[in-house]
Amino acid sequence: MLQIIQSPTREQQADLLQRPQQQKANVDTAVKEILNQVKQKGDSALIEFAQRFDNASLSSLKVSNQDVTAAIDKVSNELKEAIKTAYQNIYKFHKACYTKEYPVIETMPGITCWRKSLPIEKVGLYIPGGSAPLFSTVLMLGVPAQIAGNKQVILCSPTDSDGAINPVVLYTAQLCGITEIYKAGGAGAIAAMTYGTTTIPAVDKIFGPGNSFVTRAKELAQQQGVAIDMPAGPSEVLVIADKTANPDFIAADLLAQAEHGPDSQVILLTESSELATRVTDSVQEQLAELERKDIASVALQNSKIIVLESIQECVNWSDFYAPEHLIINTENAENVSSQINIAGSIFIGAYTCESLGDYASGTNHTLPTYGYARNYSGVSVDSFVNKVTYQKATSQGIKNLGPAVELMAAAEGLDAHKNAVSVRLKSLKSQGI
Repeated sequence: MLQIIQSPTREQQADLLQRPQQQKANVDTAVKEILNQVKQKGDSALIEFAQRFDNASLSSLKVSNQDVTAAIDKVSNELKEAIKTAYQNIYKFHKACYTKEYPVIETMPGITCWRKSLPIEKVGLYIPGGSAPLFSTVLMLGVPAQIAGNKQVILCSPTDSDGAINPVVLYTAQLCGITEIYKAGGAGAIAAMTYGTTTIPAVDKIFGPGNSFVTRAKELAQQQGVAIDMPAGPSEVLVIADKTANPDFIAADLLAQAEHGPDSQVILLTESSELATRVTDSVQEQLAELERKDIASVALQNSKIIVLESIQECVNWSDFYAPEHLIINTENAENVSSQINIAGSIFIGAYTCESLGDYASGTNHTLPTYGYARNYSGVSVDSFVNKVTYQKATSQGIKNLGPAVELMAAAEGLDAHKNAVSVRLKSLKSQGI
């Protein structure tokens, strides 16, 4: 159960905020073998893996239009409307945050520079299945891809034992305009998108969460020249709360994250010992009612409540931890949020639970974990494009800037660089320009 740590010293910070260790060595050999099998045997390897890991007998990997139509009919109208609401919010937010073309800047007379966002040609989305098929992740990846306008967007997801992808995943995919959907899960799916098979095309960048096998496969894909969205670790939440906070709200937020998986981690930082105790009591009560209580219970063993001297100290400890999700449930939550320097996504105030961002507020739930919030951002439309710079020099421009470049190139001993300018200046002079 949640351990309460009272007034720790700064020297204890690193140990107390240590994340669950990722067992890369235990999966490395297995993942490399899976990647090798897919590289060599292609579709047949994926069909073998579906039988071995999902107990599914597949005759083909591509999801047909008929499969999608049949799946849509299985989704309730109420859920469809909820997903459409989420889609609209996510689209509105991501579209507003995206800059496709930037202004042309004249850096000096005759020299202009500008930038454009050009879509990555081929992207692959991985959507986990298993006990919690994440159709919400289809929205979080599919909507930015739709706005970016990638030429080819493919989606891979594992099936159930009947060989079918979750119908809500298929409904959400078609809502996002994704038509290339394949039955492939785990490290095998990542391998297929990396190397390509007869059925599944190779892509330029891979997106999506997954277990330790998927995570390691994405890391290895990077070594093969395929980009990935970001490094990943187990999901996590950190809550900063003061004595005014509702302990039931906090307990619910901690458990919402803990149910993700046994390697998830939840942290509460507070200046109130009384709140810490009340939260642990509420966690016990709410945990007993959860269907995934066994999973959440294991995650809670990696988690803790830390009682510090002040909310300012909580802010400092939060920045040290660099949380994927940060919930601020304090009296002046907006003011506290302005003091935060490092986080994947911040949820401000008593009523802003993480679940809103996970599903439908408009922000993206694909976020840097395991401390990577220090140097990575969450997924956005920018993740699906390349920022290409342009420059143009007129005859007047090279006359103005050329002499400086000649001097700099000569100082670096790069005569050919200097000459590329010099021949142009000589040509202009010979023309009397």
